[in-house]
Amino acid sequence: MDFGVVLQTDPPAARVIDLAKRAEAYGFSHAWTFDSHLLWEEPFVIYSRILAETHKLIVGPMVTNPATRDWTVTASLFATLNEMYGNRTVCGIGRGDSAVRVINGQPVKLAELRESIGVIRGLANGEAVEYKGTTLRLPWNPDSRLEIWVAAYGPKALALTGEVGDGFILQLADPDITAWSIAAVRRAAEAAGRDPDAITICVAAPAYVTDGSDAGLAHGRDQCRWFGGMVGNHVADIVARYGGDGAAVPKALTDYIAERQGYDYNAHGRAGNEHTAFVPDSIVDRFCLVGPPADHVARLQELADLGVDQFAVYLQHDAKDATLGSYGEQVIPAVNRRAAAKI
Repeated sequence: MDFGVVLQTDPPAARVIDLAKRAEAYGFSHAWTFDSHLLWEEPFVIYSRILAETHKLIVGPMVTNPATRDWTVTASLFATLNEMYGNRTVCGIGRGDSAVRVINGQPVKLAELRESIGVIRGLANGEAVEYKGTTLRLPWNPDSRLEIWVAAYGPKALALTGEVGDGFILQLADPDITAWSIAAVRRAAEAAGRDPDAITICVAAPAYVTDGSDAGLAHGRDQCRWFGGMVGNHVADIVARYGGDGAAVPKALTDYIAERQGYDYNAHGRAGNEHTAFVPDSIVDRFCLVGPPADHVARLQELADLGVDQFAVYLQHDAKDATLGSYGEQVIPAVNRRAAAKI
């Protein structure tokens, strides 16, 4: 299993770059960031510094969207980084959340997401594409290569991921929901004539390593509770479209938002967000990894057995350095040992 780290581009940017460098030293393969141009600093500028100061680390947004940047600009950004640093980028993309909602926009329709994936991937892979009635190409880097990993929750978005995505990003670590989601993506891939096993599966969630005490567990849960609120934004859209009766989407995903009363995007992705108080401990435990190292290893093994290729650690809490250290020194080596023992 590969490991990624998901960072917010809060100033100072030097701190973000340092965390990415530490992650690579600890054995992480990917450094992801949020992409909300008003809430945080511009990630593509910071990617350039991260790539310059690391060796093999792959960078990308978790996730960008088709609404706030022209698709050709997005492709050009990736192709430029690939020319400078050698094909060390990946594009996580979804319909749009904080970046569009904070400017009173709406997530794009799935048809627009599908079209944008074709344009961005085609241009960033040296191909000619049709865009707004014109055939376009980026002639200056024909050797650029970029994969598109799609973030999805609902049935139609999961189907789109299986049909066109190089990878699938699921932003929660509940094993039951993970199994259901992976199965949906793979069914769609097979129906589209694609190899289901060729789609990279990435589960992303906060991880907080505790000392095993009740107080430590309670604190870790509170530091990760924001994540249930963030996921709840997407779940609310799904419930509005499909209902919450469990017919289209597992009730394990939808039931917990019954007490949701709104959301403050100014506190998006931040520990202590008061608008996430509705998220119970049981959801934190299911969606996140909180506890001593052995608990993390056990959950990660369960996810690996379901077909997860990468676990990306959301690092939005008060123990960033400690979490990276615990993963690098204890969790990742133990997961790798278990994997090697199975071969």
